[in-house]
Amino acid sequence: MKIELNELTIREVAENYIDNAAEGVSGYGGRLDIRPKYQREFVYNNAKRNAVIDTIRKGFPLNVMYWVVNGDKYEVLDGQQRTISFCQYVDGIFSVDNYFFGNLTKDEQEQILNYKLMIYFCEGNDREKLDWFEIINIAGERLTPQELRNAVYTGEWLTDAKSYFSRKGCAASGLAQRYVSGSAIRQEMLEVALKWINKGDICGYMAKHQHDTNADELWNYFIGVIEWVEDTFIEYRSEMKGLDWGGFYDVYHDNVYDTAELEREIKALMADDDIRNKKGIYIYVLSRDTKTLNLRAFSESQKRGAYERQNGVCVRCGKHFAFDKMEGDHITPWSKGGKTDTDNCQMLCQSCNRRKSDT
Repeated sequence: MKIELNELTIREVAENYIDNAAEGVSGYGGRLDIRPKYQREFVYNNAKRNAVIDTIRKGFPLNVMYWVVNGDKYEVLDGQQRTISFCQYVDGIFSVDNYFFGNLTKDEQEQILNYKLMIYFCEGNDREKLDWFEIINIAGERLTPQELRNAVYTGEWLTDAKSYFSRKGCAASGLAQRYVSGSAIRQEMLEVALKWINKGDICGYMAKHQHDTNADELWNYFIGVIEWVEDTFIEYRSEMKGLDWGGFYDVYHDNVYDTAELEREIKALMADDDIRNKKGIYIYVLSRDTKTLNLRAFSESQKRGAYERQNGVCVRCGKHFAFDKMEGDHITPWSKGGKTDTDNCQMLCQSCNRRKSDT
């Protein structure tokens, strides 16, 4: 990869600054793609944004920035947030200490416009650019894994997918914000949808569909998952947020459930003190796998009491074992109503406990 250091002024970079929102941000006389479509929207808070302007006004150096060379045009590889900050200030979009750019004296304005930026121009293929970006993306507002993937698989399909999943107030956020964790503008909602539709192989799906004209398949699948969740679980609880609903949908969506009975069971399970993982209740009522519940284990005191009552003898095989070679077991299984209390505790040798089935 070819990397060359250049010195440009803010006047040059901010020339013809245009912010087209979802379509990106440009400058440098229209030759610089400051925020490509695949990158995140502006995320600096006011304090960080103002700090950029303070640094420039005091003549202190900003960290070096990186641009990718695309023929006679350029794309910001690193430094997007800083660039947008000073371009917005020069454009009169915000003030610092109650001074807009237009309120400054002519000398103060010229000092900012003539401020010199140190910028590396980088040339290479897509893989080299992404590898380099991952190396320099260490400080500041780091890109999320999905933002990095977007840098490789940009195109019409991604632009359409972002219109559904990656904007403030986007359709996916309105539909599923109660069920999906993460930020739409940081591409985390898009990442979840991609994990769901292709069983975790996000890059594989994006590579296959990169040159599609739309993301209808992904959006329709996402809608189907959320509609299935809401039809199956008639009462919403905060424990439902962040679960692998796409994975559950793929396995269980053809099953028929009595939704009212399902809700009664969930309500009872939520009140069960033996269940330590309340989020696991949802996969349990679908799969009947008690491992998802992280059931409360017998205490050392309860196990020691049972061990002494049994004189160290396993109740299944009748052999004597040291305490540390035995395990606490529910006499009446939890799934049959047995509780994790002293009266329901028995000690089995490790071998017998492994072989015991939940019947």
